[in-house]
Amino acid sequence: MTAGLLAARALSDEAALPQSGLAQSGLARIDKWSLFNDLRTARLRFGLSDRDLSVLYALLTFLPAKALEDAGDLVVFPSNAALSDRAHGMAESTLRRHLAVLVNAGLIWRQDSPNGKRYAARDRSGALVQAFGLDLRPLLLRAGDIVAAAAEVAQAADHLHRAREALVLRMRDAAKLLAYGIEAGLPGDWAGLEARLLPLRAALRRKMDADVVAGLLGEAGDILQALRVMIDVKAEKRNGTDAHSERHHTNSKQDSYEFEPCLETGRGDGTAAIVPDPGDGPQMPSVPLVLVLKACPDIQPYARSNLTQWRDLVVLAAELRGMMGISASAWAEAQRCMGPETAAIAVVAMMQRIGSISNPGGYLRALSGKAAAGGFSAGPMIMALLNSEGARAA
Repeated sequence: MTAGLLAARALSDEAALPQSGLAQSGLARIDKWSLFNDLRTARLRFGLSDRDLSVLYALLTFLPAKALEDAGDLVVFPSNAALSDRAHGMAESTLRRHLAVLVNAGLIWRQDSPNGKRYAARDRSGALVQAFGLDLRPLLLRAGDIVAAAAEVAQAADHLHRAREALVLRMRDAAKLLAYGIEAGLPGDWAGLEARLLPLRAALRRKMDADVVAGLLGEAGDILQALRVMIDVKAEKRNGTDAHSERHHTNSKQDSYEFEPCLETGRGDGTAAIVPDPGDGPQMPSVPLVLVLKACPDIQPYARSNLTQWRDLVVLAAELRGMMGISASAWAEAQRCMGPETAAIAVVAMMQRIGSISNPGGYLRALSGKAAAGGFSAGPMIMALLNSEGARAA
């Protein structure tokens, strides 16, 4: 006999009183399998193992009713042999050990007979007078605690799952930006940032609690922010200096076109316009395809196949331009001035922000004019989209 057993017994005796208060608490009746599922979710809160739950499940099968009721008879009296059979052949010594765990947890109570056996006393008509065995009433009494604990455990598990998802997404974004910076040959401590990512990747293989995941999430956010700053510096440099033609573009007023940070050549404001050399032609995009797909996730549902090559993106952009109201002549002009790949980037980037562009056809023609004058680059457009997506995620 322990203090815990005495407390559980007192709780059981209170339930047997006519004014037990269960009806007022709203737990006078509860589905036994629903309660069992909640207990299974919160089993660690009650110090139970899966084997303990197997024995409790077997006990519940001996209760004919589908619900635990305050007014009902909740004593079951199977023999050890019958209970062992319902518990998938569990050894009787093991069975007794798990029954003791359920008793100590305050979920069942022993109603002992004078000889210690489990049986039911009946009258001459066969009606049940008294049952000696295992009382499930404490399970009903603790139903409120069990349901509340299950809800808390489920909420914590969902929060942990969302945090792990956010961590994986941040690490994926950081890996793509890191690959882009190394591929573009940008100055910076890329090796140091890659070394900071390695412990995070190793940690994902382990089972972590919420506090550990929160710490890793903050570290991944710091790495991602450092990468964005380094790549943004590169984008600003490209706005001032054209790496291909080695010409500096200046402008006394900037266009108001959305998410396009490149400077445009002068238009009648006293600034000399830059005319591209006759030998200049459309160049391949400086931004990798994977970064374009990361910045423009809304185009994925329209793709008929995996977008693994630039020609796949060009084909998709040719289909999207009709849906966006861009004429065939505007699309042809964009391909001629920018090159098919860069024109495709411009179209899918516009698709990503289609809700804020009132005239997609006119917007694409304006970008084509800038490209013809040597003042358009797809890289800053994609980086602007990535930064806006990162800000919303944060």
